[in-house]
Amino acid sequence: MSKKKSEFSPEQFVVYPAHGVGKIVTVETQEVAGFELELFVISFEKDKMTLRVPTHKATEVGMRALATPDVVSHAMKTLRGKAKVKKAMWSRRAQEYEQKINSGDLIAIAEVVRDLHRQDDQREQSYSERQLYEAALERLTREFAAVAGSEESVAGEEITSVLVGRAA
Repeated sequence: MSKKKSEFSPEQFVVYPAHGVGKIVTVETQEVAGFELELFVISFEKDKMTLRVPTHKATEVGMRALATPDVVSHAMKTLRGKAKVKKAMWSRRAQEYEQKINSGDLIAIAEVVRDLHRQDDQREQSYSERQLYEAALERLTREFAAVAGSEESVAGEEITSVLVGRAA
């Protein structure tokens, strides 16, 4: 196995598709099945979770650096757009939303938030709609906050104001 310089380093915030924004705490070596394996130790503070990802598999599993400000502004533009709700059955749409959330793609997550957001005058969300909406909103908020270096509450207010201002 060739040693190539990793694009990730300790103390760096990264996005792991299935879990969202985490911070690489350290790089450690463990023996697994008789092989020495170099691992990124990623802490997800909010979820009180630690994940170990083999360094040589990091990009393969979809781990990426935080979005650039350009991508964040594109995601904001997506949020301002008109909701696109397909006429497919809810179970199929829910599956698609789940895939978008777990893709780790900021634009896809913004699409889910945009499509599932309800204004005050719209009908109530079902339990599963609300669960998906909140999961997508949380991922979006955490990444926006990490990119901006701000508190999640500030990023959340910014996203909410964009969503609420959309109807005006």
